[in-house]
Amino acid sequence: MSSNAPQASSILWETTISSSTSTPAPTATGRLDRFFEITSRGTTWATEIRGGLLTFVTMAYIVILNPIILSSTPDVAGHSLGFEQVGAVTALSAGVMTVLFGLVARLPFAFAAGLGINSFLAVNVVKVLTWQEAMGLVVINGLIIVLLAATGLRRLIFNAVPPQLKTAITVGIGLFIAFIGFVDSGFVRSTKAASPPVQLGEAGSIATLPTLVFLIALVIMGVLMARKVKGALLIGIVVATAVAIIIEAIFHLGSSAKNPDGWNLSVPALPTSIISVPNLSLVGQFDLFGSFARIGGLAAIMLVFTLVFTNFFDAMGSMTGLARSAGLADEDGTFPRLQSALIVEGVGAVVGGGTSASSNTVFVESASGIGEGAKTGFASVITGVLFLLAMFFTPLTSVVPSEVAAAALVIVGALMVVQIRHIDFHEFSSTLPVFLTIIVMPLTYSIANGIGVGFISWVLVRSLSGKAREISPLLWIVAAGFLVYFARGPIEAILPH
Repeated sequence: MSSNAPQASSILWETTISSSTSTPAPTATGRLDRFFEITSRGTTWATEIRGGLLTFVTMAYIVILNPIILSSTPDVAGHSLGFEQVGAVTALSAGVMTVLFGLVARLPFAFAAGLGINSFLAVNVVKVLTWQEAMGLVVINGLIIVLLAATGLRRLIFNAVPPQLKTAITVGIGLFIAFIGFVDSGFVRSTKAASPPVQLGEAGSIATLPTLVFLIALVIMGVLMARKVKGALLIGIVVATAVAIIIEAIFHLGSSAKNPDGWNLSVPALPTSIISVPNLSLVGQFDLFGSFARIGGLAAIMLVFTLVFTNFFDAMGSMTGLARSAGLADEDGTFPRLQSALIVEGVGAVVGGGTSASSNTVFVESASGIGEGAKTGFASVITGVLFLLAMFFTPLTSVVPSEVAAAALVIVGALMVVQIRHIDFHEFSSTLPVFLTIIVMPLTYSIANGIGVGFISWVLVRSLSGKAREISPLLWIVAAGFLVYFARGPIEAILPH
């Protein structure tokens, strides 16, 4: 018995060594796979890279459009923001926030300066404040949103929203981004008349070459999607951009600012220079409390209230729609790392105000990358890195015309609208709020407006139909807040200045 002990011990030792060496040590790629959940979410590195690249291409216009909006309006003191400086901080803040979101929330949502808030700042806020004071309010708005998210209140509000309304928000966003695509491409234009307010193309016909390029891109992408070609949207953008460059080289259309038949935002031509040094002098140029001294506490609070409501519910709606589109949402609309996502989104407002780029928030254009198959934060990291590089390659961001990017938005809008099949329309007390949520978003060009009308109508119609007990108390509070939000104009008018 004792003579066999050393032999048994030896066998046991060899077995232990053999079993330990037969298990391969985790590789760096394996650790990254588990961190981003590439395999578990049924995607691949190549798909995530394509998705991140496509999201960047679809969103790159913001590096040009945000400076146009913010630098074109002087503030109450007569000072304006520099175009190049705003372009640089727009790319910087978008890159930092998108990478941060990809690493923390690990979802394929990209960030950039929100078009609702930057327009609100340029049209309304800087009429009474300096740009530094306006950006200070954006920072305060972001700090409030971070606090609401960190305490769990933002998630409670998110959970209080009925599943029907969450799905309606997804469908409404789909129509909204499709409408953005139609408008950006010139396919739908304002008549500047009471009736009809919009029309097809120019005088009811497709009369411009840029709009024709949009249609070409739409057909290419649509056919490739129907044939289930991988990279369909990205291929469509590359091919249509090449067509646009050729058309511009032949006809010299220029921008629509100088030629009504020209390109809407960026002229598709190969740039003469590629690299530019970013001017980041606007970073840190904000005044946190100057607005309270200039216009008074009540008026400043109303401006902050407007910013918080717009930021809060635009982001909530966008995240809900994108998560459903990516197949990452549960039945009730929640998705992985919701709490982290809500906190980081609030940080985006702080970073946007701190860099004078305006509040950074989730962009619905992220749906283009999701439509390409992106499901993880690695796609966001790719998009964010490309935004950071865009600071140095600003001329290249203007090569893809908005008419081509618009076609991708229409395709993605179609993919999101199909979620309507999950809505039960048998009960009219829910049908009307759902319908209003969906239709108000594109018609008012605002996600927050659609959500607000949906919440208010849900509370009123359902409660007056005998279903008040089914409504969450938080939904009542939020609906009351939206009533104040929609009445902010008259309220601000009677406040002392």
